[in-house]
Amino acid sequence: MLPFLPFLVLLLAGAILMALRFVQLRRALLRARAGEQQFRLLAEHGRDAAFLLDATTLDLIYISPAAQRMTGYDPAALRAHAARLAADVPARLQRWRDGDASRVTLLREVELPHADGHALALEIHSTLVPAAAGRGVSVAGTVRDVSAVHAQEAEREKEQKRFASMLSHEFRTPLATIDGAIQRLVSTSGEADEATRKRYVKIQTAVDRLLGMIDDYLSPERMAAIGRERAADGIAPLALLQQAAATVPASHTVRLELDEELPGKLRCDVPGMALCLKILLDNAVKFSPPGSAITLSGSLAPEGGVALCVRDAGPGLREEELPHLFEKGFRGIHATHPGAGLGLYMARAVVEVHGGSLHGHNLPEGGALFRIWLPLPV
Repeated sequence: MLPFLPFLVLLLAGAILMALRFVQLRRALLRARAGEQQFRLLAEHGRDAAFLLDATTLDLIYISPAAQRMTGYDPAALRAHAARLAADVPARLQRWRDGDASRVTLLREVELPHADGHALALEIHSTLVPAAAGRGVSVAGTVRDVSAVHAQEAEREKEQKRFASMLSHEFRTPLATIDGAIQRLVSTSGEADEATRKRYVKIQTAVDRLLGMIDDYLSPERMAAIGRERAADGIAPLALLQQAAATVPASHTVRLELDEELPGKLRCDVPGMALCLKILLDNAVKFSPPGSAITLSGSLAPEGGVALCVRDAGPGLREEELPHLFEKGFRGIHATHPGAGLGLYMARAVVEVHGGSLHGHNLPEGGALFRIWLPLPV
């Protein structure tokens, strides 16, 4: 019996180790199942719908129940819609295999009819995920219903148009009275002295300028045109900046700086963006010394999208006024030029209709910079 004792001890030790290993594996399995259960709870009760798709076959591997609540479709209909919406995945996959990682992760918006017929605006965030051991590539992502956000944006646009219409009417009524009176004075000023006739002309010119500003900034037609759906291709960035530069008077020089990597076309409402740039350039002319340079630049933004900037060589913006720059009717403490304080407000409204942003700040070397950011369509 003694010769077999070491062997029995080894068998017993091996059995104990196997038992311990079994316990460890069981605990790991229970933790994995608990994690899977927690993930399913999050997926089933979260606001967004999570999905997993085979990048080669476009078969839907998994989609959370939130998708059914969001769209009203059963799983079979969801699979059909997923295959249609994923039609660009093979091209993305090929670009990734060719070394182009720019489409590995995408954020895009699509329209999908709800099962009851009303339109849904969906934001889809998707990422190509290589499987282990070269077993293929999946597409993982989330779907969010942004219809309510779009409805709020549409309501803001309507409010802007209502405000513009009201303000236009309130301005035109007294201006029409002044215009009629000054025209009568001009027509009957044959016996007036030269200084009086010059004052009449000056008043008439100012009235015409104000009426022109109302047409440019506050007409309901202008606001309605900006809010309409934009064409897929708008204008080349260089052409847009050149047109804007042409509006700067001879009292200032204009420098154009253009990033070679900019897209050939910007998707935008061209008259709206031209108006926005004109407002910024007019301000740059007003608040910078004659003979100084104004720089217009266009470049790809680090955060994605395109940045259009207007930079001047003036005294800069007052720090205490920066938070109020884009408020309706706001004018700086030391503003000496005529105006109603609506230019920057209208400029930001135009940019926000495009889904972009407009900000202004001072430069360390002096002067002010206004930056328009516009998204690029995917």
